[in-house]
Amino acid sequence: MKNSLVLFFAATVVLCGMSPAWAGPNDACYTCHDRDQFRGRVVHKPVGTGKCVTCHNPHVGRYRGMLSHEGGRLCFTCHTGEAETFRTGIVHEPINRFECTRCHDPHASDRNGLVRKNLKESCLECHEDFPERYRFTHEPYLSGDCRACHAPHNSERPMLLVADRDALCGECHEPEDLAPKHRNFPGTLRSCLTCHSPHGSDRKSLIRNYLHEPYAEDCSNCHEAGSGKVGVSACAGCHGDVLEQMQATHSHLTMQSGNACVNCHSPHAGDEKRLLLSREKQVCARCHRPSIEKYKNSPYRHGSIDNCTDCHFPHGGNDMAMLKGNGLEVCALCHENQGKFTHPVGPEVPDPRTGRMITCITCHNPMGTDYKFNLLLEGKRQLCVQCHGEY
Repeated sequence: MKNSLVLFFAATVVLCGMSPAWAGPNDACYTCHDRDQFRGRVVHKPVGTGKCVTCHNPHVGRYRGMLSHEGGRLCFTCHTGEAETFRTGIVHEPINRFECTRCHDPHASDRNGLVRKNLKESCLECHEDFPERYRFTHEPYLSGDCRACHAPHNSERPMLLVADRDALCGECHEPEDLAPKHRNFPGTLRSCLTCHSPHGSDRKSLIRNYLHEPYAEDCSNCHEAGSGKVGVSACAGCHGDVLEQMQATHSHLTMQSGNACVNCHSPHAGDEKRLLLSREKQVCARCHRPSIEKYKNSPYRHGSIDNCTDCHFPHGGNDMAMLKGNGLEVCALCHENQGKFTHPVGPEVPDPRTGRMITCITCHNPMGTDYKFNLLLEGKRQLCVQCHGEY
């Protein structure tokens, strides 16, 4: 009898031209949700085909908005190809955090790719330290075409560049056009960013705002006639204090070829007084990419590491990892009460495994771990028995 009633109901629906609620979910959804909010020049396919339940549970959900998965993890249930591609190379931080909707509207937009705002607005929403325009602004930046130089999701190159830096400049700037302002041109286009800002500057020709004093006076202060190469000794002639720092136990001169100074600093001009080639974290990431990636992908990690020199000496130091002091002193720069409570630390407390003194970094890794409080191992037992044995 029960099965007969089910068949009768289904037949009635077909014959009367009715459709059950789950067949056209948008009709039910729009009784509460304004349909105009889901219209645009570009409409997400599930919205356009009336399949709200592709993403939302109509009754109850574990995640905000009654979504069936959390954040960008939901996007990747359909966009499986992108999910695979976006794991490679250097990944844009919103992608790394599954925050697709920071840039994309999940329902509809008037812009390609369901981008919420014009591209430049979206970028500057996170990159707040970049102004909307400069006194002299690079044309792609001025027009909001960030993708002319940067990939929005991931890239094999630092700063998410779409091509190697000098090759990228050469796509628009022909060497013969640069000859009047550049000695020894025409020649190979190289090291453009040691003088020019790719976004904008207060100086004409996009020359960066802070000039290296010898460069501002005359190139021959550093460059000998007929040779473009300048060694560390030339830098040390003015920066003897830095050379002294580099003679510490641990140094950035180690395993470097050529002039190690220009691996981090521009010899010509920069956006700040230290003449770094780019922002501090990006400069460090050129060599220390694994550490940066570990930090980004760890569930538990220290606060912002945008300024590596908060904890590390930039040129050389006598403590491990060029820290600003041993594993206690460097932490005490911010954590004033560190070492005054809980587990004993210091010279009188040796690690039984190594004989070295117990410090904060004996148990914690500020660059990220899988455990609370940045512990190296699970803290209830697993970490303790490394020194205290099984009891």
